[in-house]
Amino acid sequence: MDREAVADLAREAAHLDERRLLVLAGETGHFDAAAMALETAASAPDTGVSMSDTTVVGPPSGIACEHLDPQESVALLGTTRSAIVLDCREACEPNVLGRLVGAVDGGGLFVLLTPPLDQWAGRRDEFDKSLAVPPDPIDAVTGLFRDRLVETLRSHPGIAIFDLASDELVRNGITGRPPAVEPEAIEQHPGAHSLPDPILEACLTQDQVDAVGQLAALKESPRAAVLEADRGRGKSSVAGVLAAWFVTQGERIVVTGPKRRAATAFFDRILEVLPIMDGIQSVQGSPPRRIDAESGGSIEYLPATEVASVVKSADVVFVEEAAALSVTLLESTLDADRVVYTTTVHGYEGSGRGFAVRFRDSLAAARHDVLDISLVEPIRYAGGDPVEVWAARALLLNAGPIPGTVIEDATPESVSYADLAGRTLRYDEQLLREAFGLLVSAHYRTEPNDLARLLDGSNLAVRALFQDGHVVAVALLAREGGIPPSLRERVYEGHRIRGNMLPDVLMSQLQDEDAGGPVGLRVVRIATHHAVRSRGLGSFLLDRIEREFEAVVDWLGTGFGVTPKLVSLWHESGYATVHLSTSRNDRSGEHSVLMLNPTSERGRTLAKRHGTWFGTRIGGILADSLAAVDPSVIRATLEAVDYPPPLLITPHQWRVIAGAAFGPGLYSVDPTPFRKLALHALIDGSADLSEREKRLLIRGLLQHQSWDRVADAIGYESRTAAMRALGRALQPLVAEYGTAVARTVRRRFTEPGDSKSG
Repeated sequence: MDREAVADLAREAAHLDERRLLVLAGETGHFDAAAMALETAASAPDTGVSMSDTTVVGPPSGIACEHLDPQESVALLGTTRSAIVLDCREACEPNVLGRLVGAVDGGGLFVLLTPPLDQWAGRRDEFDKSLAVPPDPIDAVTGLFRDRLVETLRSHPGIAIFDLASDELVRNGITGRPPAVEPEAIEQHPGAHSLPDPILEACLTQDQVDAVGQLAALKESPRAAVLEADRGRGKSSVAGVLAAWFVTQGERIVVTGPKRRAATAFFDRILEVLPIMDGIQSVQGSPPRRIDAESGGSIEYLPATEVASVVKSADVVFVEEAAALSVTLLESTLDADRVVYTTTVHGYEGSGRGFAVRFRDSLAAARHDVLDISLVEPIRYAGGDPVEVWAARALLLNAGPIPGTVIEDATPESVSYADLAGRTLRYDEQLLREAFGLLVSAHYRTEPNDLARLLDGSNLAVRALFQDGHVVAVALLAREGGIPPSLRERVYEGHRIRGNMLPDVLMSQLQDEDAGGPVGLRVVRIATHHAVRSRGLGSFLLDRIEREFEAVVDWLGTGFGVTPKLVSLWHESGYATVHLSTSRNDRSGEHSVLMLNPTSERGRTLAKRHGTWFGTRIGGILADSLAAVDPSVIRATLEAVDYPPPLLITPHQWRVIAGAAFGPGLYSVDPTPFRKLALHALIDGSADLSEREKRLLIRGLLQHQSWDRVADAIGYESRTAAMRALGRALQPLVAEYGTAVARTVRRRFTEPGDSKSG
């Protein structure tokens, strides 16, 4: 180990307030070399590395510092360390890599322990096992992600590489850059006139002063603020300064996040500012979980799962790293009158799209006035930090679609269809950025692991539409099914199977062992450029995929968080509902639907079996675990079922239904046939019903909601008015599906001269 080279690397990092990356590559000796490098950097003068502020992520190393398992690395979100060592030898997981690189402070070192770089791409590791989908062996994983990763390590500035086998420094990582130009003096934001001087003085950049000035509007309610920034811009610091101000006003503050440690920077700023303005009565926990001020104000950390019970009593709620929380949990915070969300863009979770794609709609529909604030100027390290630039490229953290003006003329008639093989994407950087960037922009959670899946997944394929050489729509496809009988038997009994989402649900949850036999192609994700949406390009891409693969697979399928628009679009493309989950997805906050489009007789048998079964069982589920789901979601899901349940209604039951629709009969004397009729009608779609009548049938009949609640939700004056409306809604159903008995009863009440009883 060249100690002087390590000291020089650490000194330059500290001098420029940037990070540096040190790669220790070889077969053995990694921990000894890492310990030597860290001790050298920590003991050299004018460096920013401290052993007490260092974390090793990986197996036990013997290095005298904090240790975490890779799966525990989420604990470092929202924190900073002077050095982090990541052992990538047994598993190189892109999510962990992205998560940790953002936690290294300016002047710090990020140390990677790797196999020999020339051999790394050709070796298979524990992460690769997740990319090998049965029945594929692990050798089917290509290693293109790590091949590209090694290329970035060898070419980007600020990265030193030490070959352990030859004891040679291959790259010294020294950039020779001059120090950054000192920023101009900070000016007070116009909105900050109401803020005390200590609050403004605690801000480190003009960005932060401007943000706090805008956030001062949160003194009024109901208001919500979204504070977005890349890593290292000080959004948690701004939130902490603002919270300290609220505490000095005697207010009760609640803060939450994915982990308590994620709020460390937030509490650090409160502990700095509060003594200047007020006084601290008590601090509980380390890192703090509660701070009480002498003036009576307080701030308390609560796990996200406990926040819903206290948001109404809190004066202000702060949500740290909001993109890492489920949409359901985020929606529960909207009960607060004032709430602040901090969220990372271009972070380890891609663009935090759970927040941007899903929760933004809920926020826009809420009662709050919403402030949108962005921070650009880095404070954790200097602007242009080479490690930040490297991570952004290596993990495509800042990938996005091309400008819309480039492809604005795209139509189904003008585009071309192409296969984007992993090797093609690997060696065409612009093409990779366009395809992956389009997926990032359109989906609620696209993360670095997905980049590795895109390049290396054994069962994945990519298809795209091009306009003038640029990607306008892209689909990520997964081969599923074709599972051997012995493995199907294990899945049926509860064994999970990687990469076979649709067959796994049908076999294990729905207990159909034979569902794993047919071979299918699941559309994992599909995205169309925002500039050319609503032109039929997504449907055109699905149609081309079907034409290409219909001869070699039994079914095409998909699964996604249900929204009425999405499920209707998929149904228009030939996909039909076969399952609706009874619980919400943790990330999207939505119930997931599975849909099938059969392409062979074997596939049609599977689709009909599950479509018919879904139609017969969904009635009981709607009255139970789906009783509170938005009726528009239920309506769209039912309309996308291709096989209505048989309408088994006795002559007497038809008399009761027709009597309630056209005469003085009552639904309450025998609700069962009414529910059967409503379910059949909503799936079949032949009856002439308004959207309001469909909601009435779903809430009142299928979800078994109280008629008072039905009236309030749909806008009827009373429960009596709602039940009268039910009678009117039943009339087109009797007209469409009623038997001779029902028609006789109808005539009796609509044509008084006809006294036949039927």
